[in-house]
Amino acid sequence: MPFILTRLTIPDLVLVEPKVFGDERGFFMETYSYRDFAVFGIRAAFVQDNHSLSRGPVLRGLHYQKKPMAQAKLVRCIHGAIFDVAVDIRRGSPTYGKWVGVELSAENKRQLYLPRGFAHGFCALTEVVEVVYKVDNYYSPEHDRGIIYNDPDLGIVWPVARPLLSPKDARLPRLKDADNSFVYVPGEEG
Repeated sequence: MPFILTRLTIPDLVLVEPKVFGDERGFFMETYSYRDFAVFGIRAAFVQDNHSLSRGPVLRGLHYQKKPMAQAKLVRCIHGAIFDVAVDIRRGSPTYGKWVGVELSAENKRQLYLPRGFAHGFCALTEVVEVVYKVDNYYSPEHDRGIIYNDPDLGIVWPVARPLLSPKDARLPRLKDADNSFVYVPGEEG
């Protein structure tokens, strides 16, 4: 398998570490294989790729789309480094309101897989970052939702003191007030 897949402290979140083949010319790696991910129980059928560029101490998120347009994501940083965060927003989940944060960078080439039912956000750890991510459902403005990054109930420890936020992200509600229809079903992925 061209990947090492590791379940994190919230078991539905998976850290993906590709096998990198490098020499003096550069490197080659597979970034995704439906067949190999499916062996690990990840069966998301990705339909859209997104690419963002951030400059400065930017923080994006915490974002999700509500049902029926919920999205699973496979996130990686291709330039610079980010602190990537996933928050379990599935009511009834044993890890509801818990978060996991990992560093993704162009150097470490790691990726984070988030199933449906998780809010996602990241902050730039370098002056310029580029992030690409696959999603298994199309963007839908009317289903776009979020949670404020500094919700005291979540207690996320962000590595940036005064992040640059979009006006939309600065007005997001706390998790307890969020428009959230996700319900945890044991054995069901997001």
